[in-house]
Amino acid sequence: MELSHTHVVLRPIGSPLPLGMSGLAIGSFVQSGFDLHWVAASDVHQVGLILLAVPFPLQMLACVLAYLARDGTVGAALGVLSGSWLAIGLVHVTADPGQASAALGLMLLAAAGALSLSAISASHSKRLTACVFLAASARFMIAGIYGLSAGGPWQTVAGVLGLLLTAAAGYCVIAFELEGQHRAILPTFRANSGESAIHDDFTAQVDEVEHEAGVRMTT
Repeated sequence: MELSHTHVVLRPIGSPLPLGMSGLAIGSFVQSGFDLHWVAASDVHQVGLILLAVPFPLQMLACVLAYLARDGTVGAALGVLSGSWLAIGLVHVTADPGQASAALGLMLLAAAGALSLSAISASHSKRLTACVFLAASARFMIAGIYGLSAGGPWQTVAGVLGLLLTAAAGYCVIAFELEGQHRAILPTFRANSGESAIHDDFTAQVDEVEHEAGVRMTT
């Protein structure tokens, strides 16, 4: 009787979430400082360079690592965030001080929509991550409205939301780093999928794994 075996090869990489959330916290804080006029409008080019140098590469690297770990939802969201920081940074570098950009506003509205979809997908298993993505979506939406309207209180509202997003992303950094030490010290509100995978019907779980992408049957 010929038996088949399923070999599952795991790539031992750490969670990309602490790195991605670090980039989000840094970018949100710097941009909020600019929106709330903690930084002079004449320093807009320096703000742009910081966004290009820090949050963009950090979140792009985290995006690649997320896809390598086969976490498409997180990878997609981090990719959208990384590209958004790149666009914001480039507009800041090339814009005149105090100038709002309608084109950037449209891009931010589109990015907000994409992030909200990723948040919905992540909510099934990574509830804390989903909440942060949803907060980032709201922050980009308000910033997009400001770019299109170039007036009103929208810039201040975006700055305040950015500070709240900075705090949420900072919490995620420490929570996920502690979780990586195999101890859930701070709540991350994950769905209990790992435990159910162990205690549910084991045969069904093996059959599901056999049909996952990247899994090959050998004899």
